[in-house]
Amino acid sequence: MRRLLFYLLAGWLCCLTGCMDDESYTLSPNDVLVFSRDTLSFDTVFSGQPTNTYTFEVYNPADKAIRIPEIRLEQGAASPYRVNVDGTFLEGGTAGGFEIAARDSMRVFLFLHPRDEDSDLPVACHDRLVFRTEAGVESAVELLGYGQSVYRLKGLVVETDTLLASARPFQVLDSLVVAPGATLTLAPGTRLYFHADAGMRVDGTLWAVGTLEEPVLMRGDRLGNMFTEQSYDAIPGQWQGVTFGESSYDNYLSYCDIHSGTYGLRLDSCDMSRTKLEMENSIVHNVVGHAIEARSARLFVGNSQVTNAGGDCLHLRGGHYTFVHCTVGNFYPFAGGKGVALDFSNIDGESRLPVEQLAFVNSILTGSSSDEIMGYQSDRYTEDAFRYIFMNCLLNTPEVEDAGYVNPTWDKDEETAREKNFLPAHDLDKLIFPFTLHPASRAVGIADTEWTAAYYPNDRLGRPRLTDGKADAGCYEAEPLPEAESDPAQ
Repeated sequence: MRRLLFYLLAGWLCCLTGCMDDESYTLSPNDVLVFSRDTLSFDTVFSGQPTNTYTFEVYNPADKAIRIPEIRLEQGAASPYRVNVDGTFLEGGTAGGFEIAARDSMRVFLFLHPRDEDSDLPVACHDRLVFRTEAGVESAVELLGYGQSVYRLKGLVVETDTLLASARPFQVLDSLVVAPGATLTLAPGTRLYFHADAGMRVDGTLWAVGTLEEPVLMRGDRLGNMFTEQSYDAIPGQWQGVTFGESSYDNYLSYCDIHSGTYGLRLDSCDMSRTKLEMENSIVHNVVGHAIEARSARLFVGNSQVTNAGGDCLHLRGGHYTFVHCTVGNFYPFAGGKGVALDFSNIDGESRLPVEQLAFVNSILTGSSSDEIMGYQSDRYTEDAFRYIFMNCLLNTPEVEDAGYVNPTWDKDEETAREKNFLPAHDLDKLIFPFTLHPASRAVGIADTEWTAAYYPNDRLGRPRLTDGKADAGCYEAEPLPEAESDPAQ
């Protein structure tokens, strides 16, 4: 009898506990899940390669717990997304048995691994991650992305004249070498994405000839964001850079965008009677070391932007150099950056390296420090050439009386100097650094118009100069502001 009473009491307590447990969970369709993000965008990623892991929170704002019997990807096992919810992997794109306590949350982890569709154009990778509560209410987070097929290059040595031309990007996995005597031509729109520690070495000749509409791109292959709204592409050191070896001559770059490397362009010593490199209408930007480093080389740079280097934007030792309508600015925002816009000398260690010519015409040399031009002539080799001229340039350096400075404009007006020369303003949060010219900059209208007409009557963006009989220094022509935005101090 006592045993019977015990079982009856135990059963009653279990039923009571079960009822109490059921009452602690909500079945109201008005109690819905709240997501920290209603859409996850993965931008464009390389097909066949997984992205970084993204995460978001799922909140239960109700006063009772919510049971979630099903979380699923609408495409199921065919989805290109892989999802883990609070430690549970969605095998085949679905899983169940989840719950969130009252006013609590759980975390979702997911990444995109797009299939290779063998397409020149990006292929959409869209799906929805659906949450169904015990009340039957469904809510979802949109998953948006694109997969881009690429041609992968590994250990490529160009030994004969070769053309790379494709609407599909190239991913350089280790190195791309142009052997002596060979010419590599990059057609308009060619995109080279370099893996970490990969780079290009040119011992022959490189012709990279883009257009304004279809530039040649060289950058790192790490896609996506490091943090919210801050892409890996804005972080320097994503790949190595481009080196032109001792045997390399007659290289030509036009409408090239080279950025976010460990360095930009390196030019080894050569016969200065021959042109090592001519570069026009191009950008070299955002590198850990020097943006352009040259040693006893012959270099011409026109209508180009060379900016933001942890070392120097231009690090020149000996040589013969000409820069026309260039914007050189060093506003490198990362720790360790101590370089300047221009550093030149006729000595490198114990090596005597005469500066046969260093000419800047209609250019801007500026940066975040008070002196962005460093020139050093060896006391030991005073008879060696050390020839320089800055003609009709905006210069961020202390004012000096020197025959090498012809019609200079000193970048010292606190209202418009340094980063205030440019518009839109630099965005340090997103690491976006436009170098288009502010119409209130002192660089406006100071160019020598004869040089402008002879070399670059249009700026790097194809906009005409000389429309009012004047031209601006640098590679960008300023455009007038609307009246409400015309105050340069804003």
